[in-house]
Amino acid sequence: MKPDASDLTDAHWAILEPLIPPAKPGGRPRRVNMRLILNGIFYVLRSGGAWRLLPHDYPAWSTVSHYFRIFRKEGVWERIVTTLRERLRVVAGRQATPSAAIIASPSVKTTERGGPHGYAGGKKLSGRKRHLLVDTLGLLLKVVVHRADIQDREGVPLLREPVKGHFPRREKVWVDNGYTGTGRIWIREQMGWEVVVVSHPRRPRGMWVWPGMEITPAMLAAFERPRGFRHLPRRWVVERTLAWIGRYRRMSKDDEYLTSSSEAMVYLTMLRLMLTRLAKQNEQQFVNYKQKQAA
Repeated sequence: MKPDASDLTDAHWAILEPLIPPAKPGGRPRRVNMRLILNGIFYVLRSGGAWRLLPHDYPAWSTVSHYFRIFRKEGVWERIVTTLRERLRVVAGRQATPSAAIIASPSVKTTERGGPHGYAGGKKLSGRKRHLLVDTLGLLLKVVVHRADIQDREGVPLLREPVKGHFPRREKVWVDNGYTGTGRIWIREQMGWEVVVVSHPRRPRGMWVWPGMEITPAMLAAFERPRGFRHLPRRWVVERTLAWIGRYRRMSKDDEYLTSSSEAMVYLTMLRLMLTRLAKQNEQQFVNYKQKQAA
């Protein structure tokens, strides 16, 4: 079988194989190749195709989607992401758990597949929101998918409640204007985090001019629109994470019926990203894996 671009390399599998849960005792033994199962999942994620259109070089599509669902229900994808994130942070010279985070909630269209969805008036689309919490490196901490008609400030508890007690070092979080008001108050009172609202600089709307008044170049320059790209402090980190996720065609729209499946797909995108980074840095682990296979 000629490997696809989305398939796991030997260096990837050396890191990921110990994190795959073993087969449960009793019952029918596991006879499938878990590496091929994961290759099939990553093929669907990267190509954006349907499960039933999985090429015949991979295991049966029903088997691949079955393991995707089982690992989703058991929280395997989120646990693997947590393990890889902590390793990557330590490699980068950081502590395993972050002390600060950034929040974003982009909206994405849904398809005729159905499932929970709503109309976002501000974005003028019918779909869902992906509520993301990332650290200062842009690595995913938590994601919650819900209807797009839920305002950001109203969706705050949906994202923050599941992370209570998991990040004891957390002290600060950066948000945008959508979390002002009740959302900001809830984070500060319920989570005990310092909330920093990052806003775009206000533009002057005009000035009073009376007859005979001299307009200087400095006055005109104050009303010129700034040129070029301007990134907001800390906000660019989560926007970069969204760009990483957007590289996978399955994430261009929300094709899943269940929001839990949508969340699992987000975890898988970050899993593959962190796996690639660690594979480049853990050369010795890869050598040990090859020696073990040769023996």
